[in-house]
Amino acid sequence: MSALTKLTKTLAHHCVKKSKTHWCKSSQPLLNLLISENIVNINTSQFHQYQSRRTLILDSASSESVQLQRLSDSDSGIIEVSLNRPAAKNALGTDMLRGLKHAFETISEDSSANVVMIRSSVPKVFCAGADLKERRQMSPSEIHFYVNTLRSTFSFLEALPIPTIAVIDGAALGGGLEMALACDLRICGEAALLGLPETGLAIIPGCSDRSLSHVILASDRAGGTQRLPRLVGKSVAKDIIFTGRKVSGKDAMSLVKECHTAGLVNYYVPAGQAQLKALEIAQEINQKGPIAIRMAKRAITKGLEVDMASALELEEECYIETLHTEDRLEGLAAFAEKRKPKYTGT
Repeated sequence: MSALTKLTKTLAHHCVKKSKTHWCKSSQPLLNLLISENIVNINTSQFHQYQSRRTLILDSASSESVQLQRLSDSDSGIIEVSLNRPAAKNALGTDMLRGLKHAFETISEDSSANVVMIRSSVPKVFCAGADLKERRQMSPSEIHFYVNTLRSTFSFLEALPIPTIAVIDGAALGGGLEMALACDLRICGEAALLGLPETGLAIIPGCSDRSLSHVILASDRAGGTQRLPRLVGKSVAKDIIFTGRKVSGKDAMSLVKECHTAGLVNYYVPAGQAQLKALEIAQEINQKGPIAIRMAKRAITKGLEVDMASALELEEECYIETLHTEDRLEGLAAFAEKRKPKYTGT
């Protein structure tokens, strides 16, 4: 039995299960606010149904700031990581970092997980970056441990074998943006604000200089100077990092068109709809062959790290992994019978 299955328990204290029109009551104030201010224009019954179909996977033992939930029914392969530290705008304190690390490790051990969405439960913010107030109270050794854990956690996220989606409908700054950069896809709403402001603190994003570990405001060391240029190109990355400027979701989408890249933002949607767009994409991925998705991610990610000849050999290896699977036969049968395939990940 997988780790997620062992840890799964019904979210009875948050959600009412009697009807699909009932949902997590804690979400009602947010929905009312969005509707009253004409920020969001969605089918509320669809929103209610989505909220009611989530099951808590991890309790608050690992972190009070991070929740891990699984969608139910046909979407059971979709896992949702929710950031919930409103008092600090989801700043990456030690408790949240511990929760994220535990969540990603739990996901990696579950073979039934097909796609991950990382979202915020806090309005107008995704993640404000490192918790500098907490950082000031740390000893040099604690800072050194923290920054190394942060970097390894984001690297672990990036290395997950299944697709990951960052749902950004608010500020994603510093370490918050670096976490999003470690995901495969980024979906932004109108309220999104992206930036790496570390140079304003006389440090750099993703600093790898171990000699800086004694500095109180040591960098997150989360890969910002390395992942960003790989996604948007060297010139754009230098502009964003040198100036420390904040980029809106709309401007980030413009960068994609102007620079002929498709890295910083994959989709740009009206405010309040990033979550539903992410769910739509996650559902599309969840319907595909799980082994094929894992092999495709491996071929793309690892292939970009080597020369073309080696990359083509890797592609062949990944393709062979899909040949002797029950899912491949199911796909052929479903096509012949003109029906939707029912993949099992075997």
